[in-house]
Amino acid sequence: MTERLNQLNLVVADMAASLGFYRILLGASGAAADAAFDAADNDPHLALALPGGFLLEIDTEDAARLWHAGLRADPASGRIVIGFAVESREAVDERYGRLTAAGYQGRQPPYDAFWGSRYAIVADPDGNDIGLMSPVDESKRSWPPEESPPETE
Repeated sequence: MTERLNQLNLVVADMAASLGFYRILLGASGAAADAAFDAADNDPHLALALPGGFLLEIDTEDAARLWHAGLRADPASGRIVIGFAVESREAVDERYGRLTAAGYQGRQPPYDAFWGSRYAIVADPDGNDIGLMSPVDESKRSWPPEESPPETE
């Protein structure tokens, strides 16, 4: 199985303030970066592709509650999700099952997310949220987004 660290998702209280900070930090310039930041000014989500294929995503708290059951259960947690790409939809379920069977806390059970991926979240030993995401399957996209299944017990 091949996992690849490919994403950092930040859950923010103030999208405009966060966009201002990251625009300066990353020195975002050029039409694509400017368009991504400008679009996010009125959107609860930003996805910014960084060099090397790494993805920085910024979501408002309301947007993140759609896909993160652990955040709904405990609003003080889940401010950062470290994302790993896995090779298939089945690999999300398999890896989530192995980790939770080993005693790690499931924060979001695997489900078919509205953006078309199979997705799950498990907390590491220090409570950091680790996202597991399959490649997008266009046939699995749905709109409008529905809330993900509840956090596992």
